[in-house]
Amino acid sequence: MPGPLDGIKVLELTQIIAGPYCGIALADLGAEVVKLESPQGDASRKIGQFAPGESKAYHGLNRGKRGLVIDLGKPQGRAVAHRLIPQFDVFVTNVRPGVAERIGMDYDTLRQFRPDLIYFDVTGFGQRGPSAHRAGSDAMVQAYSGLVAGDLKIAPNGAPEQITATAPSDYIAALGGAMGVCAALYHREKTGEGQRISTSLLGAGLALQTPWAGDVPVSDSILIEPLRQMMSEMREAGASYAEMIEARRSRPNQGKAFRLYYSGYPVQDGAIILGALTPQNRDQIREALEITDDPIDSPDFNAIGPNADRVADRVEEQIRSKLAGGTLAEWMARLDAAGAPASPVNWLEDMADDPQVAALNLMPSIEHPLTGSERHVGPLIEMSKTETGTTRSAPPLDADTDDILQEHGFPEEQIAQLRASGAIGVSAGG
Repeated sequence: MPGPLDGIKVLELTQIIAGPYCGIALADLGAEVVKLESPQGDASRKIGQFAPGESKAYHGLNRGKRGLVIDLGKPQGRAVAHRLIPQFDVFVTNVRPGVAERIGMDYDTLRQFRPDLIYFDVTGFGQRGPSAHRAGSDAMVQAYSGLVAGDLKIAPNGAPEQITATAPSDYIAALGGAMGVCAALYHREKTGEGQRISTSLLGAGLALQTPWAGDVPVSDSILIEPLRQMMSEMREAGASYAEMIEARRSRPNQGKAFRLYYSGYPVQDGAIILGALTPQNRDQIREALEITDDPIDSPDFNAIGPNADRVADRVEEQIRSKLAGGTLAEWMARLDAAGAPASPVNWLEDMADDPQVAALNLMPSIEHPLTGSERHVGPLIEMSKTETGTTRSAPPLDADTDDILQEHGFPEEQIAQLRASGAIGVSAGG
């Protein structure tokens, strides 16, 4: 069955994560996505490449797309791109601020060729404000948005540690972009109007901290203002980053007692994460671990009282010592039997063969023309009436340039001339 965006054509000028993952999301919904690359290709092609221009990172972030190479630095190349625009519904880009204007791929230029074009761009710091001109990466935005400091992690040498297992702001921005494109397509269907959609990694970084990032004076005067004052005084006194993190970590934590059941613990052959969010969940864990003297959910327990940390430390030691005395399989069996929320701490390299991942078909097989069968993370959603996902692999560099141009009205002779001029494709030597 065709996907819900069947018939929608997307031209994508992106690299690394935020832009490419937006393209994946649209391809999984049935859109035809064409990835426009320079002759040098997406920078992710070089990240751990196993063959020239081919890497696991690129394959994973660009499945579902066709590949087109145009040198937008050349006037002839820009003319080719502009000629294509009227036949595309959506344009997606994450080039750094100022680049789109320089190469003639900004919204005001492209909507001259298709007034109802839907144009999505994602930047590090947005389109206005004192930092709008700055290049942005996920690591930078983790730092700027408070994610790094909020995680309270620090390297042995005193340096801040960002989240390195993934790029959270990139993926949130990408999914927000795909959501915006779908909304804009719906709006265009009703009104005939195209529009520009913008998001930023900074906005995505704050979105990830939604419950805590807001300004709520009635509670912040008690919980946040003393912390802000302490940090201001430490900065004025010349405290190091490590000292400030340690000061934040050592402050009384009103949620510490409850987080004992929403935390990780070692077992004999690995580790377990407990995920209790309710008193009922915590009771299930207590049942499995046979903990009978925990007053945390008692009506008399004061989470911010002077004895709260001492009680929490005592209960934590019980949980820790209990779990340390058994294996992963033993404890998961007992926790599952009690209906308690818990999970083994798995290794990413084992996920492709995980039975739950297989049952949900979260990593379907795709045939790549150069490397054969591969498994990649598939569509994020399932729909009961329409298909999601794609069987198309990431395109080798310049794989579809000639075919795409022919399909969009370029005769073979003109394509050959454009290749000879270097305006399209990859040169024989490069």
